[in-house]
Amino acid sequence: MMKKYRAELFSFLFLIGGILMDEFGGEWFRQPYVRFVWFFVAALPVTFPVLREAWKSICEKDFFNEFMLMGLAAIGAFYIGEYPEGVAVMLFYAVGERFQDHAVGRARDNIKALLDVRPDTASVIREGERLKVSPEEVEVGEIVEIRAGERVPLDGELLSEKGTFNTAALTGESVPRVFRREETVLAGMISTDRTVEMRVTRAYDQSALARILTLVQEASERKAPAELLIRRLARVYTPVVTGLALSIVLIPFFYSLMRPGFEYVFNDWLYRGLVFLVISCPCALVVSIPLGYFGGIGAASRLGVLFKGGNYLDAITKINTVVFDKTGTLTQGIFDVQAINNAGIVSDRELLRLIASVEEGSNHPIAKAIVKYARNCKVEFSPVKDVTEMAGYGLKASIAGKEILVGNARLLVKEGIAFPSAIRQIPETIVICAADKRYIGYLLLADAEKEDALIAVKGLEELKIHNIQILSGDKQAIVSKLAKRLGIGRAYGDLLPEGKVEHMEELKKDKENRIAFVGDGLNDAPVLALSDVGIAMGGLGSDAAIETADVVIQTDQPSKIVTAIQVGKQTHRVIWQNVTLAFSVKMIVLLLGAGGLATLWEAVFADVGVALLAILNAIRIQRLIK
Repeated sequence: MMKKYRAELFSFLFLIGGILMDEFGGEWFRQPYVRFVWFFVAALPVTFPVLREAWKSICEKDFFNEFMLMGLAAIGAFYIGEYPEGVAVMLFYAVGERFQDHAVGRARDNIKALLDVRPDTASVIREGERLKVSPEEVEVGEIVEIRAGERVPLDGELLSEKGTFNTAALTGESVPRVFRREETVLAGMISTDRTVEMRVTRAYDQSALARILTLVQEASERKAPAELLIRRLARVYTPVVTGLALSIVLIPFFYSLMRPGFEYVFNDWLYRGLVFLVISCPCALVVSIPLGYFGGIGAASRLGVLFKGGNYLDAITKINTVVFDKTGTLTQGIFDVQAINNAGIVSDRELLRLIASVEEGSNHPIAKAIVKYARNCKVEFSPVKDVTEMAGYGLKASIAGKEILVGNARLLVKEGIAFPSAIRQIPETIVICAADKRYIGYLLLADAEKEDALIAVKGLEELKIHNIQILSGDKQAIVSKLAKRLGIGRAYGDLLPEGKVEHMEELKKDKENRIAFVGDGLNDAPVLALSDVGIAMGGLGSDAAIETADVVIQTDQPSKIVTAIQVGKQTHRVIWQNVTLAFSVKMIVLLLGAGGLATLWEAVFADVGVALLAILNAIRIQRLIK
């Protein structure tokens, strides 16, 4: 640390020594050339880098910048013999720059450390042997072993029966999550309870974590309106205040020519101009504002919310309308058996056994859901013969010599089998079963709502967002039922993708609406693009979600939308606190300096102090958002 600040430390010691020699030293030190040389040596280590940057800017035709302002102030102070103040200008400016660089570097490191948690080695199984290799050397399809306490090195498919993983690095969730065979585990997760094996499905640089890391790092390149405004203002502001500083020096001179009684002392007015120059330096704003957005993006990432840029942090604070897709957003997107209804001929377990046995060979999502449910219930499957698939109806098969029909109501109608008419009124998905031409019952399946869906809706209402809607391609009856449970007033079902687009365009006709659309990032790409802020359920690494949306919810939890808005609002609040603080203090000291009531010391402390306060306030975002 001392080595890093040795230039500043050298200047500080020489500055303090010079001030003490001024006060207590002999006449030899007060000789003009001795004082000049002493303070010149003190200023050199901190002044040279600034003047070098100023010269680079001049070569690039950027004549008005903070380096030029501070350089002119130091040179001017030396010209009028205020050597200690000239050194102080450059010393405190250099210290402030160090703090700024450290804060920006820390913010970048925090984001990188937050996400880039891939281990350096992977235990790959080759020809029956476990080898420690770099994750970059592991190929797709190879089997990797992860011991308890180790991080997953690459994305893959779990081969072990089950495993418990800490997913905090990717999702911000502190509760470990159980994954079962064939489910996807991602690089950065930690196996918490046992040794597991997985088959690699993505190369090292294509893992979900690698893409997320790239996304967050690129987010810093997408500037928010406040950042762009400050940068534009700085280009105008700097030459304006330079002109004003020059006016402070020259106008009294011309005034003295017209009023002979007015005494004009060049050095006095030059000093006032220098104070004006120092305090007008815009570095506090130019650095602390992007640092604030950086802090907001980093804090959101820690909570499982990825913003693609500071501009979206700003945009999400203005949202007053939230439109949800249903499947995969408010619901889990996975069919699950909700109920077993038998006709009294066979037991629930026997009905489930017959249906699951017939469906076992099918790749249909509903069939997979039934088979998975039956296995979880420890149901033993029966041998099935002569399976015939009837497109749009269902399956016909033979079990122990009995003809088994499994499908929808149309299948039973087609086969002339009677069944309760009330079944036709059920809005959810049902799978009906008949044995030897006799109806024996049905399974009711539904896409269950996510556990925090209701929390998300209530959280949005607490944020004064009352225009909440659902757009879905599912049956209107199912959509309405979900909306009623969640307390959402407007829900539209039976919509094709173009229907969702038309509805969104209708909403956008009202210029007061600031719309966030929340979807899965794949089927809803057109609507995500139309919205003011597109929010995708990232599914811990959905390619389409990451590519399409402005904001990605890594945990697939709709309640994280509330978190995203809160992060945006907190970041917005801190940034405008910085803007207000910087402008207020600078204007006060500028006026005092122009009137001769502030010295260079006060100007330096005010400028560096404001910058440091703004930086500390920006860093505070990480602590405020939990």
